[in-house]
Amino acid sequence: MYNVKSKIAEEFINDQEILETIAYAEENKINKPLIKDIIARAREFKGITHREAAVLLACELEDQNKAMTSLAQEIKHKFYGNRIVMFAPLYLSNYCVNGCVYCPYHHKNTTIKRKKLSQEEIVKEVIALQDMGHKRLALETGEDPVNCPLEYVLESIKTIYSIKHKNGDIRRVNVNIAATTIEDYQRLKDAGIGTYILFQETYHKENYEMLHPTGPKHNYAWHTEAMDRAMAGGIDDVGIGVLFGLNMYRYDFVGMLMHAEHLEAAMGVGPHTISVPRICPADDIDTNDFSNAISNDIFEKIITVLRIAVPYTGMIISTRESKASRERVLKLGISQISGGSCTSVGGYDTQEPEDENSAQFELNDTRKLDEIVNWLLGMGHIPSFCTACYREGRTGDRFMKLVKSGQIVNCCQPNAIMTLKEYLEDYASPDTKEKGEVVIQRELKAIPSDKVRGIATAHLTELNEGKRDFRF
Repeated sequence: MYNVKSKIAEEFINDQEILETIAYAEENKINKPLIKDIIARAREFKGITHREAAVLLACELEDQNKAMTSLAQEIKHKFYGNRIVMFAPLYLSNYCVNGCVYCPYHHKNTTIKRKKLSQEEIVKEVIALQDMGHKRLALETGEDPVNCPLEYVLESIKTIYSIKHKNGDIRRVNVNIAATTIEDYQRLKDAGIGTYILFQETYHKENYEMLHPTGPKHNYAWHTEAMDRAMAGGIDDVGIGVLFGLNMYRYDFVGMLMHAEHLEAAMGVGPHTISVPRICPADDIDTNDFSNAISNDIFEKIITVLRIAVPYTGMIISTRESKASRERVLKLGISQISGGSCTSVGGYDTQEPEDENSAQFELNDTRKLDEIVNWLLGMGHIPSFCTACYREGRTGDRFMKLVKSGQIVNCCQPNAIMTLKEYLEDYASPDTKEKGEVVIQRELKAIPSDKVRGIATAHLTELNEGKRDFRF
């Protein structure tokens, strides 16, 4: 039976409830009064249920689809303004004991180059990332208790935080590693991680088990219940996502929203972020083997309805997507993007030889960070390198309360401006710096509090003089 508060995976992600939701949405895809009513309630900016969201996703009425797009853009601007948070992935190891059929790290793959960074190599990678201007990383590893135990991850986090190169430092380390125990999550929390990220890949249990035929990841319940254990271990911010293309997109869309509802109901706060990756080519992986690939139009509608359904949750898009794709969805709801990314183990410091491919997937957006910052500025966005909420303890329900009240803008807006100013002073090309200074002067006016605006303006002068790391 479906039970949103249950701690049992098959009860809070209930197959019958998902199928009934999809059927209900199909029955009502041209029910204009119902669709208009859902959109009207969504305009209260409190989110909508998974069933209501499924109806909007299925909607075939052009005028209502346009209304959804307009609402998603309004919600995006209300809660996130023009800010786009920047980050980069850092791959520590691609050793893996799992047999995931869509991932080149699967243990039977003999063509991929297996690598694990030493602490000395991590230092070089982090310096290379700092020299780009990055302040926020997402650690990535395969699952291998021998070659990549938790102790190695914890040591690597300590190394990353210790590196201060010129004006560079990594201020927030998010972690994307395999499902583990409450005790291990407590150790990650003690190590100072930001968000714990774990993608479900698909919420369809039978397909999940077929896609993960061997290894610890085969255990659907262990994987699906991981966020409950992470939050029980003290990690306030968790990030969920599915890999669109592995399964029918409507099923996973509903399952992901049910997961968000479960975390809110059972743990007191929903996910900090939702990621929306689509399957793409990689070593030993042919995307033609997967028949559920989604079009750009469907992808954009998924992001639109997600933004309406979970207005307070950050949404992430990676360099899996092309420049054109990312440009289309930024205004619909995306609040975080990666830039200047490398999905190889050790690819930032030294370019990887062609015969030593260790990448998890091919990039569609291969631009350097400065090119992406320049591009965002040109579209009127504020590329933000802010990590203040994590370091000020504004996580979990404390962060969500600020977002829901609208007060977060008095923190996020000045912090985005000041971290952009740091980037402009230390790393930007002349053209990027020129564009950035114009954006900063414009966006200062959007800070609601006169007091906060005044302090931010004073800090900008200090940043000009060489001081760093101001935050609200």
